Amino acid sequence: MKISEVPQQPGMITDGRREICYAVDDDGNYVLAGSAGWEPKNIANDQAWEIIRDQMQDTVRKIRSGKLSPLAFLMVSNQMTPALLAQYVGFSRWRVRRHLKPSVFKKLKPEILKRYADLFDVPVDTLSKVPKDIETMLSKTDTP
Repeated sequence: MKISEVPQQPGMITDGRREICYAVDDDGNYVLAGSAGWEPKNIANDQAWEIIRDQMQDTVRKIRSGKLSPLAFLMVSNQMTPALLAQYVGFSRWRVRRHLKPSVFKKLKPEILKRYADLFDVPVDTLSKVPKDIETMLSKTDTP
């Protein structure tokens, strides 16, 4: 596409920043060009965030009903699976899955909680809390 055809349809980037993409200049050379956004990409991002919101709300319901530990909320809100979380924190997958059980999570040693807290960059006491107002938290996360 030519530089003049680079999409400029604002979406998730709302603070004046631009995405960089390649375009062809008047001499036929590829150059970097700034884009405010592109409608198909904006639609895809909106749909992805809707799925993430649903996952987070479902996770909060399961935590409040005693089916999952609060660790599940941090995992889902950071778009992680138990396998990915296990890799980052240095535990086996089965161990992380056990930590997602409320009864096991309550008995975790401070050293283990510290590893999770360090990974998520939160204080240890925050690990056992779930936001009361998930919509407010999501509105701060889904669009920069």
